Amino acid sequence: MNTDKEEKSPFENLFQIGVVVKDMDRAIEQLTQLGLGPFKLKMPPPEARDTFRGKPFIPADSVLIKSTQMGNVELELIQPTQGASPHKEYLEAKGEGIQHIAFAVKDLDSEMDKLTKKGASILLQSDRKSQGGVAYLDLNAAGLIVELVKRPQ
Repeated sequence: MNTDKEEKSPFENLFQIGVVVKDMDRAIEQLTQLGLGPFKLKMPPPEARDTFRGKPFIPADSVLIKSTQMGNVELELIQPTQGASPHKEYLEAKGEGIQHIAFAVKDLDSEMDKLTKKGASILLQSDRKSQGGVAYLDLNAAGLIVELVKRPQ
C-alpha cells in the first residue's frame, strides 16, 4: 500500500527561481551591480504549444525572459510585455518579486495529476516536443506557484 509519505516528492530537484520585473534593463543593471550575471536572453522553442488558463498562449509575444546561473540554480527574470500571462497577473496583483520556483520532474503528467488531485490548479501548460514539457501550478497554499519541467530524454 502506497501512502503520501512513501511517494517521491516532485519538489526535490529545484533548478530555477522565477522573478517578475517591471523593467528588465533596470533590474539587470541593479542585479549586475550586486554581482549577479551575466544575463542571457531565453526564449521557448518555436514548436512550443502553450495554454494559459486553457487558452492558447504564445510566450514570445507576451514576455521577455533573461536568465543567469547562481551556482546550481538559475535566476530567471520575466518582464510581461503584452497580453495575458501568469507573469502579468502576478505583477498586477503583487508587484515585482519571486513569481515561481521550478523543479525538474521525470513524469510531468503524473506529477500534475497528483498535485491537482490534492488541490493545486494548472495555470499554464506547454508541450515542447523536442525539449520536454512545462506546467505552472498554483499550489493554492502559501501563495506558491511552481513550475514543473520535464526535460527531454
